[in-house]
Amino acid sequence: MGEHDALSDQAASYVLGALSPAERDVFELHLAQCSACAADVRGLSAVADAMGGAVQPAEPSAAVRARVVAAVGSGEPHRAGVPARRVRSAAPWLALAASLALAAGAVTYAIRLRGVVAEAQRAAAVLTAPDVARVDLAGQPAAPGASARAFWSRSRGLVFNGSDVPALPAGRVYQLWAVGPQAPTSVGLLRPDKDGGVHRVYDTPSDLPKPVALAVTMEPEGGVPAPTGEKYLVGLMPASTP
Repeated sequence: MGEHDALSDQAASYVLGALSPAERDVFELHLAQCSACAADVRGLSAVADAMGGAVQPAEPSAAVRARVVAAVGSGEPHRAGVPARRVRSAAPWLALAASLALAAGAVTYAIRLRGVVAEAQRAAAVLTAPDVARVDLAGQPAAPGASARAFWSRSRGLVFNGSDVPALPAGRVYQLWAVGPQAPTSVGLLRPDKDGGVHRVYDTPSDLPKPVALAVTMEPEGGVPAPTGEKYLVGLMPASTP
């Protein structure tokens, strides 16, 4: 089995936020280079988004719950334009999503599902942009074991994946900067999870001065207009970045 075949079956898990941080990082790297997987993500996102929006704030009976889960597993997404092979790999995750949404009475899980799907859609848009640029960020002396990868598109935004990022002390936050020829511009704030992983999708202004690097610093809670803290991650932009 080739790399594409191994990774393409992860599209449904990616859309539902079910991949581990390491798996998501590998899949997004592949997604940036694979139009077929990008199409799968778009198709599955539409199915999952519709599912999240269809849930009503009522507690269903056991019979209704069983019928919905059975319908999802029977291949209904195929009629929405998702390839049959992808339906087979997606069905267990979509069935799980439907089951959890219904069992919860629905509103809270539906909102969460739509948020996860929207995040996946935004990330996929950046990763498949024609002007996307990849930046590998290396840990600095303050965090030698940390690493990150970013994908930036002037037209669509920025996807950031970090690993082994040190835990934050109270009252502090990490801030991502696009370092331009004149001054750094804040991209946004980020917080690692308990395992040191970070995954964020940011909107960036279309008139952002051409960056020469990306950097992450530790700053006071709420962020600052200009960097003041120590650098934790730094990566140079490719020379061809628009």
